[in-house]
Amino acid sequence: MTGDLDLVALANGAIDAAMDDILTKLLTHLKLDASNITFDALFQRVVDLALASVTVANMFALGGAIFFVTTLLMRTMVPLRVAGIISDVFFIAYGVLSATITTLMLYSLLLPINIFRLTQMLKLVKKARAAAQGDLSMDWLKPFMTRRKYTKGDVLFRKGDRANEMFFTVTGKFLVTELGIELPPGRLVGELAFLAPDNRRTQSLECVEDGEMLAITYDRLLEIYFQNPEFGYYFLRLSTERLLQNITRLEGIIDQYKAKEQAAAASPAQQT
Repeated sequence: MTGDLDLVALANGAIDAAMDDILTKLLTHLKLDASNITFDALFQRVVDLALASVTVANMFALGGAIFFVTTLLMRTMVPLRVAGIISDVFFIAYGVLSATITTLMLYSLLLPINIFRLTQMLKLVKKARAAAQGDLSMDWLKPFMTRRKYTKGDVLFRKGDRANEMFFTVTGKFLVTELGIELPPGRLVGELAFLAPDNRRTQSLECVEDGEMLAITYDRLLEIYFQNPEFGYYFLRLSTERLLQNITRLEGIIDQYKAKEQAAAASPAQQT
């Protein structure tokens, strides 16, 4: 028991000595007399050091830090990129004024990247809005899609398959098997399965003439969707218009079928 108490006392002594050493170094750094220290003197010294560190370079660094933290609080991509650009500019100014080469190089590289991404996203939102007003080609999605080649006889997907991609026809011809509809270049296909609860294909698609398609995964589409609420809204409008077009097309097919049935029923009556 006595040995344990000696160890505890020794440990406490070492801790006290370490704390005294730290306090002495701190007071020395603050240029304060340890034998005649008061709270007012300590506070005044800290204030003096803070005011001495207020320089133009440090103010730019502070501004950059504030906008950097702001980017972490953003929920949408466009405001995030704007805050990122402002932060980069502040840190570049700090790097120039403080002659900090690493900071200057880092944020000089980040600035054009943020500007490029912001421009890309603004174009996406703008073209999505234009598409929702009548242009259903969705050409504005091309930069986010990958190119693929298909040959005659290739089946891209079958009805009931689980879907994970949306397509845009570029060249060749593709047939919606169940409806007998050929899709020429410039048509969007596969977007309805993206909105379906189980992501199942509603039709089958087959290549009937060698061609190319652009594809985008649903994960990538979701990323763009959630990063830009405006894009999500306009994409839903586009998909709704596409669905209404399909309904109109099906109603036309049904009307043609009914007309044929009526004509077939009228023919025997006329013969009698």
